[in-house]
Amino acid sequence: MEALLLSLAGCMGVDVVAILEKSRVPLESLEVEVEGERRPEPPERYTRIRILFRVEGPKEEHTPRVERAIHLSVEKYCSVFHSLREDIAFETKLERA
Repeated sequence: MEALLLSLAGCMGVDVVAILEKSRVPLESLEVEVEGERRPEPPERYTRIRILFRVEGPKEEHTPRVERAIHLSVEKYCSVFHSLREDIAFETKLERA
């Protein structure tokens, strides 16, 4: 189950970096933290997943582009995300380093 969260974080991280490169947004570093909440009874599947994207490098004026990159990963590109159940509560957060 932890590997699933790591796969999701990796997939979205790669998407965000690729989208920002195409948008010519300078990025010094990206850290992705992920945590999940599971049902207490079998099947102990995830019911909520939170992902924190910590970026360093983009100027404050690039924040909308970084947020858009995260949104595009969720809505269009991340195949791991799209392989999960639709009823999982999913949250993303952007933080500046």
